[in-house]
Amino acid sequence: MNLDKNKKALFLTDIENGLEPILQEVTNIRAENMLTIQSYDTLISHPYGDIMRSVIIAIYQENVEEIFVVGTNDKRTDTVNVLTQLESMKDKIQTLDYLFQNCRPEFSGDTVDEWLNGKENGSGNIEKSVDIIRHHPLVPSYVKVRGLVVNNKDGKSSIVEVPTNKTASNLT
Repeated sequence: MNLDKNKKALFLTDIENGLEPILQEVTNIRAENMLTIQSYDTLISHPYGDIMRSVIIAIYQENVEEIFVVGTNDKRTDTVNVLTQLESMKDKIQTLDYLFQNCRPEFSGDTVDEWLNGKENGSGNIEKSVDIIRHHPLVPSYVKVRGLVVNNKDGKSSIVEVPTNKTASNLT
Protein backbone atom coordinates (compact mmCIF):
# COMPACT_ATOMS: atom_id res chain seq x y z
CA MET A 1 0.00 0.00 0.00
CA ASN A 2 1.76 3.16 -1.13
CA LEU A 3 0.42 6.14 0.74
CA ASP A 4 1.92 9.57 1.23
CA LYS A 5 4.12 9.41 4.34
CA ASN A 6 3.12 12.98 5.29
CA LYS A 7 -0.62 12.34 5.01
CA LYS A 8 -2.49 12.20 8.33
CA ALA A 9 -4.45 9.01 8.80
CA LEU A 10 -6.94 7.95 11.42
CA PHE A 11 -7.16 4.30 12.50
CA LEU A 12 -10.30 3.01 14.22
CA THR A 13 -9.07 -0.23 15.80
CA ASP A 14 -10.02 -2.99 18.20
CA ILE A 15 -8.51 -2.77 21.64
CA GLU A 16 -5.62 -4.93 20.54
CA ASN A 17 -1.99 -4.40 21.48
CA GLY A 18 0.68 -4.22 18.81
CA LEU A 19 -1.38 -3.14 15.80
CA GLU A 20 0.27 0.27 15.31
CA PRO A 21 3.69 -1.01 14.10
CA ILE A 22 2.04 -3.45 11.69
CA LEU A 23 -0.25 -0.75 10.30
CA GLN A 24 2.60 1.74 10.05
CA GLU A 25 4.66 -0.73 8.04
CA VAL A 26 1.84 -1.71 5.70
CA THR A 27 0.47 1.79 5.09
CA ASN A 28 3.87 3.52 5.01
CA ILE A 29 2.57 6.33 7.23
CA ARG A 30 4.88 7.91 9.80
CA ALA A 31 4.02 7.28 13.44
CA GLU A 32 3.58 11.00 14.11
CA ASN A 33 0.92 11.13 11.36
CA MET A 34 -1.09 8.22 12.75
CA LEU A 35 -4.09 8.92 14.98
CA THR A 36 -5.80 5.99 16.67
CA ILE A 37 -9.24 5.58 18.17
CA GLN A 38 -9.55 2.29 20.03
CA SER A 39 -12.87 0.65 20.75
CA TYR A 40 -14.20 -2.76 21.69
CA ASP A 41 -14.85 -4.08 18.20
CA THR A 42 -14.73 -1.71 15.25
CA LEU A 43 -18.46 -1.28 14.88
CA ILE A 44 -19.82 2.25 14.80
CA SER A 45 -23.21 1.50 16.31
CA HIS A 46 -24.70 4.93 15.73
CA PRO A 47 -23.87 7.56 13.08
CA TYR A 48 -24.20 10.32 15.70
CA GLY A 49 -22.59 8.49 18.63
CA ASP A 50 -19.35 9.17 20.49
CA ILE A 51 -17.06 7.21 18.18
CA MET A 52 -18.37 8.97 15.07
CA ARG A 53 -18.05 12.31 16.87
CA SER A 54 -14.38 11.58 17.56
CA VAL A 55 -13.85 10.62 13.91
CA ILE A 56 -15.40 13.88 12.68
CA ILE A 57 -13.44 16.04 15.13
CA ALA A 58 -10.19 14.28 14.10
CA ILE A 59 -10.92 14.99 10.43
CA TYR A 60 -11.29 18.72 11.00
CA GLN A 61 -8.84 19.39 13.85
CA GLU A 62 -6.05 17.10 12.65
CA ASN A 63 -6.62 17.41 8.87
CA VAL A 64 -7.14 13.67 8.44
CA GLU A 65 -7.21 12.64 4.77
CA GLU A 66 -7.64 8.88 5.15
CA ILE A 67 -9.45 6.66 7.63
CA PHE A 68 -8.83 2.96 8.21
CA VAL A 69 -11.32 0.79 10.11
CA VAL A 70 -9.17 -2.10 11.35
CA GLY A 71 -10.32 -5.36 12.89
CA THR A 72 -8.59 -8.61 13.73
CA ASN A 73 -9.59 -12.11 12.68
CA ASP A 74 -8.83 -13.77 16.01
CA LYS A 75 -10.83 -11.28 18.13
CA ARG A 76 -13.98 -13.48 18.19
CA THR A 77 -12.34 -16.16 20.32
CA ASP A 78 -11.36 -13.62 22.99
CA THR A 79 -14.78 -12.01 23.32
CA VAL A 80 -16.48 -12.69 26.63
CA ASN A 81 -20.20 -13.26 26.29
CA VAL A 82 -21.51 -10.39 28.37
CA LEU A 83 -25.05 -11.74 28.46
CA THR A 84 -24.06 -14.70 30.64
CA GLN A 85 -22.94 -12.17 33.22
CA LEU A 86 -26.26 -10.33 32.89
CA GLU A 87 -28.40 -13.45 33.41
CA SER A 88 -29.99 -11.91 36.52
CA MET A 89 -31.54 -9.18 34.35
CA LYS A 90 -33.72 -11.38 32.11
CA ASP A 91 -36.77 -9.09 32.34
CA LYS A 92 -34.79 -5.97 31.41
CA ILE A 93 -33.06 -7.77 28.56
CA GLN A 94 -36.43 -8.96 27.20
CA THR A 95 -37.70 -5.37 27.26
CA LEU A 96 -34.53 -4.10 25.57
CA ASP A 97 -34.75 -6.84 22.91
CA TYR A 98 -38.29 -5.63 22.16
CA LEU A 99 -37.01 -2.06 21.79
CA PHE A 100 -34.12 -3.17 19.58
CA GLN A 101 -36.53 -4.98 17.26
CA ASN A 102 -39.15 -2.23 17.11
CA CYS A 103 -37.41 1.13 17.54
CA ARG A 104 -35.03 1.43 14.63
CA PRO A 105 -32.82 3.31 13.80
CA GLU A 106 -31.98 4.27 17.39
CA PHE A 107 -30.50 0.85 18.14
CA SER A 108 -28.03 -1.12 16.07
CA GLY A 109 -28.53 -4.85 15.96
CA ASP A 110 -31.60 -6.96 16.53
CA THR A 111 -30.96 -8.00 20.14
CA VAL A 112 -29.07 -6.86 23.24
CA ASP A 113 -26.67 -9.77 22.66
CA GLU A 114 -25.87 -8.58 19.13
CA TRP A 115 -25.40 -5.01 20.33
CA LEU A 116 -23.04 -6.02 23.16
CA ASN A 117 -21.08 -8.78 21.40
CA GLY A 118 -21.26 -7.65 17.79
CA LYS A 119 -22.05 -9.82 14.82
CA GLU A 120 -20.24 -13.07 14.19
CA ASN A 121 -18.86 -11.71 10.92
CA GLY A 122 -16.10 -9.25 11.89
CA SER A 123 -15.60 -8.05 8.32
CA GLY A 124 -19.33 -7.28 8.18
CA ASN A 125 -18.90 -4.93 11.14
CA ILE A 126 -15.96 -3.28 9.39
CA GLU A 127 -17.97 -2.87 6.18
CA LYS A 128 -20.85 -1.29 8.11
CA SER A 129 -18.53 1.17 9.88
CA VAL A 130 -16.79 2.09 6.61
CA ASP A 131 -20.19 2.71 5.04
CA ILE A 132 -21.37 4.90 7.96
CA ILE A 133 -18.21 7.03 7.82
CA ARG A 134 -18.14 7.24 4.02
CA HIS A 135 -21.76 8.41 3.78
CA HIS A 136 -21.91 10.64 6.85
CA PRO A 137 -23.03 14.17 5.90
CA LEU A 138 -20.24 15.78 7.99
CA VAL A 139 -17.40 13.75 6.44
CA PRO A 140 -15.86 15.58 3.46
CA SER A 141 -15.86 13.70 0.15
CA TYR A 142 -12.04 13.94 -0.18
CA VAL A 143 -11.53 11.72 2.91
CA LYS A 144 -10.81 8.14 1.84
CA VAL A 145 -12.23 5.39 4.03
CA ARG A 146 -11.02 1.79 3.94
CA GLY A 147 -11.53 -1.35 5.96
CA LEU A 148 -8.68 -3.68 6.93
CA VAL A 149 -8.51 -7.04 8.71
CA VAL A 150 -5.30 -8.08 10.46
CA ASN A 151 -4.76 -11.84 10.29
CA ASN A 152 -2.48 -13.17 13.03
CA LYS A 153 -1.31 -16.70 12.29
CA ASP A 154 1.76 -18.42 13.68
CA GLY A 155 3.26 -15.15 14.88
CA LYS A 156 3.01 -13.62 11.38
CA SER A 157 0.62 -10.84 10.52
CA SER A 158 -0.94 -10.10 7.19
CA ILE A 159 -3.50 -7.47 6.30
CA VAL A 160 -6.46 -7.96 4.00
CA GLU A 161 -8.52 -5.07 2.71
CA VAL A 162 -12.25 -5.37 3.29
CA PRO A 163 -13.80 -4.21 0.03
CA THR A 164 -17.37 -3.11 -0.39
CA ASN A 165 -17.95 -5.61 -3.20
CA LYS A 166 -17.26 -8.69 -0.99
CA THR A 167 -14.00 -9.80 -2.62
CA ALA A 168 -10.78 -9.41 -0.66
CA SER A 169 -7.31 -8.58 -1.88
CA ASN A 170 -4.23 -9.41 0.15
CA LEU A 171 -2.04 -6.41 0.94
CA THR A 172 1.00 -8.07 2.57
